[in-house]
Amino acid sequence: MFTNKDTCPNVVSTVSLLQQDGSEGSAQIIRKWDLTPEMWHLRLNQEQFRVVRDHGTEPADCGLLVDEKETGIYFCVGCGLPLFRSDSKFFPNTGWPGLLKPFSNNNLEEAEDLSSGVLRTEIVCARCGDCLGYVLSGDSKPKDLNYCLNPIALKFLPASKISEAPRDAFSNAAAVLEIATFAAGCFWGVEEAFRNIPGVVEVETGYTGGHTENPNYKQVSTDTTGHVEAVALAFDPLEIDYKALLETFFTMHDPTQFNRQGPDHGAQYRSAIFTHSPEQQSAAEKAKRELDASGRFENPIVTEITPAGTFWRAEEHHQRYFEKSRGVGCHI
Repeated sequence: MFTNKDTCPNVVSTVSLLQQDGSEGSAQIIRKWDLTPEMWHLRLNQEQFRVVRDHGTEPADCGLLVDEKETGIYFCVGCGLPLFRSDSKFFPNTGWPGLLKPFSNNNLEEAEDLSSGVLRTEIVCARCGDCLGYVLSGDSKPKDLNYCLNPIALKFLPASKISEAPRDAFSNAAAVLEIATFAAGCFWGVEEAFRNIPGVVEVETGYTGGHTENPNYKQVSTDTTGHVEAVALAFDPLEIDYKALLETFFTMHDPTQFNRQGPDHGAQYRSAIFTHSPEQQSAAEKAKRELDASGRFENPIVTEITPAGTFWRAEEHHQRYFEKSRGVGCHI
């Protein structure tokens, strides 16, 4: 559509992708990533989001840029675009390591930043807009141009493992993830089941479907908030489609049980699908109708299907619960 990135700089950009041998590929004009904050929260952890999306600063003297000694490439933590080669690392007297040599000049963009009260030049990823750090100035500058970076904004791979780089380092195909939200009883087991499916990028437990603002686990457990224990997941539609996720959902629990699931009783354990588009709504209703008509269950399916509202992320100890408890807890 565009022949020059200057035609629409907020929509398109020119980037150079990674080749299988670790070299820089030819420049491509691509559509920039345009993910919602909700999608970014599923792709990044809380501290990563604070730094790269909210333009925060990581504490000094920490992170992979300080500790990593191998030769390799640093990728954008948000989108996987290759950004820097490690052989240009140096340690200025700022508390944050620096890098001198971009993987490709195409892959970085600069923006003026006055958030600190002083004009600085911010470095951002050319594909997804993640804030990476700042152009370094002053006496600690060993060459004409170098970059002072937040280590949390980068993901490192040694040269021996470049073939294991994220697919997005080699391709621009999977620029946007989709979101799905399901409730099928206790969210510990539901989270674990979805997390192990290829194509599911991230899963979070939380509460939705009710009326209480910012509820906690204790409140939801009283069955007075209207909320249900649910999981929100980000998935790559090029690897798994929404229909397959629906099939998994209806297989992992008994959708004929009303306001309960197994030994867990209450509306907070009800079977529900919260849709994020008219297409998801239609697909969920069709899957429910066809399953009802199949005769697989003796009783009618009672799964609630409704447009998604606010999803309140559950407390941190409810995230990846099975990993933390080594599999101890309720199972679906």
